[in-house]
Amino acid sequence: MDITELRDRILKQDRRALARAITLVESGRADHRAEAAALLDALRPAGRQAIRIGLSGTPGVGKSTFIESFGMFLTGQGLRVAVLAVDPSSSRSGGSILGDKTRMERLSRDPNAFIRPSPSQTHLGGVARRTREAVALCEAAAFDVVLIETVGVGQSETVVAEMSDLFLLLLAPAGGDELQGVKRGIMEMADLILVNKADGDLKATATRTCADYAGALRLLRKRPQDPEGFPKAMTVSAIEEKGLQDAWEQMNELVTWRRAEGQWDSRRSEQARHWFVEELRQAVLAQLETPQALGEINGLAQQVADNSLSPSAAAEQVLSALKIAQG
Repeated sequence: MDITELRDRILKQDRRALARAITLVESGRADHRAEAAALLDALRPAGRQAIRIGLSGTPGVGKSTFIESFGMFLTGQGLRVAVLAVDPSSSRSGGSILGDKTRMERLSRDPNAFIRPSPSQTHLGGVARRTREAVALCEAAAFDVVLIETVGVGQSETVVAEMSDLFLLLLAPAGGDELQGVKRGIMEMADLILVNKADGDLKATATRTCADYAGALRLLRKRPQDPEGFPKAMTVSAIEEKGLQDAWEQMNELVTWRRAEGQWDSRRSEQARHWFVEELRQAVLAQLETPQALGEINGLAQQVADNSLSPSAAAEQVLSALKIAQG
């Protein structure tokens, strides 16, 4: 299938073509990278936009259960939903389980939903290297909402905020101790904090936890991209499917305000600039991983280890070989 045919089929909402295109952009082969770039450029004039929702949460909080319930709620509203779920890759074997379709059995059967698990391939930030490009493909395929699930909360997982319009942080009742390792950064970037499992014996605990985080959010400095009252904390129950309507209304309120105030377009522009710089950085790093470069780097590293060359002088030699001027 050539790029023109693939583009046309994606614009016609062909799910098989979309899956094939995501496989193409995730490939590391040089010829595939060139084809992926050509495909993305060919799709860009369509100008389709979805609401991109990033979702992170502590392990065991029920991210997959929430995404399935929330996704079913959205498709019930007549919306088309794409789920890009990132699974952690083994540092030893490089493999991933990619079991999200199994965990989201109902949603995977919904004709208005598309689920694509991808391996993180040890890429930091909770998302895969090409998740941003996969999001663009889903938008071109006319999905209304794209849900981006990270591998799980960590201090670097805020990267998903750089590719989403809304960033949701999912927490469990009495989960304050679990969040200690995340520090303040992810709290400052979240648009909505959703305390899940607000049902049964945990309902009262969830309500208290929600109140605690609502109080904590009021202590944070107000962000220019937020209307009054945001960010905010809410309770939801993915199992009982309660609170989903209220959460969706709050998301829509935030999206509407940001579009009216010009925050939506400016944020998208900032994200495009960010990913240009990131792509450039990754391309430079890739040059350092070629066999020729690795041979030179290993030789310099040995000189540094023998104390015959300083680390900064060795780094300057490598940068000089790459013809990169240091500031």
